[in-house]
Amino acid sequence: MDRYQGVEKPRTDAPINENEISITTQGRMRNYITYAITLVQEKGSDEISLKAMRRAINKTVMIAELIKRRIAGLHQITSLGSADITDMWEQLEEGLLPLETTRHVSVITITLSRKELDTSASG
Repeated sequence: MDRYQGVEKPRTDAPINENEISITTQGRMRNYITYAITLVQEKGSDEISLKAMRRAINKTVMIAELIKRRIAGLHQITSLGSADITDMWEQLEEGLLPLETTRHVSVITITLSRKELDTSASG
């Protein structure tokens, strides 16, 4: 791989809703918790979704548990899945072809709601 360099692809992600919180490893837990509590208590949102990939999954579970401790009566559904991330590489030397690799990463979505959620859901 020392003959290639990474190419940043343009993002085609759709804008996320106000009640969706994407957790990253760099973000502070306190900020995520404060934002989620503000959504539920002050803005009157009935449902929030915490989403994370890879190493941020542990942090997301801790954040969800802390939010449930601070706001009594929340219902939770957890869904696990995977996503494919495609990386583009361009050659540094002539004669090589551009390279494209695909990674499979774990994804978690924790939905917290004041209203009772679907009891037939597996999470």
